[in-house]
Amino acid sequence: MTHRPRTFDDARRWALIGAELISDAVAGLDDAGYAAPTALPGWTRAHVAAHVAANAEALSNLVHWAATGEPTPMYASPEERAAGIERGRALPAAELTAWLRRSADSLEARMDRLTDAQWRHEVVTAQGRTVPAAELPWMRSREVCVHAVDLATGVSFADLPAGFVAALCDDVAAKRAAAPGPAVTLRAPAADAAWELPGDGESVEITAGLPDITAYLTGRDVTLRTADGSPAPALAAWL
Repeated sequence: MTHRPRTFDDARRWALIGAELISDAVAGLDDAGYAAPTALPGWTRAHVAAHVAANAEALSNLVHWAATGEPTPMYASPEERAAGIERGRALPAAELTAWLRRSADSLEARMDRLTDAQWRHEVVTAQGRTVPAAELPWMRSREVCVHAVDLATGVSFADLPAGFVAALCDDVAAKRAAAPGPAVTLRAPAADAAWELPGDGESVEITAGLPDITAYLTGRDVTLRTADGSPAPALAAWL
């Protein structure tokens, strides 16, 4: 890979861009619009919007942890996390849109108040990873940018900042490289970038545009072919 690695400032900027994309995508949606299907099997737009709103509140818990030193988990439990999405997706359209925007604005305001020292404080994610609070903007940018695409309102990976998309591929490829799966080499010549998934068996090579490689790595619907014309091997769930 030869692209520039992501920075903290990049992640803060991408989080704002993704939140704005989602806000624009849901603007004017009524109950029927929120009930439409998305790129995520079994989830409507209301499910995705509720998930993104709940994510902002969960990350705000980690911001509180970083600011005060008081352990504050993202979610009380996996069950409560799922229940919160169900409650949110059942809200009337105007209330769901208001929650989505209010939670995003509140998270940004809370992050703005963190000091340099507080950004270095460690917190624990919902997956049990201990990370510095400085990782939170990247976590948020990943949520809002990817789910802006998932809403199926016309936003695609090609509409996201190229730096974000490349950084996301870095992130997902590293996670996949540490887990069982097929051996795949992914090349995006236009972006001068490549990723190696050192899985089982002989490696296959896939050359495509960066947006399509991002869709493939994140498990979204895309048709890619290997160098010999075979379908790209299926990948396990990303998250």
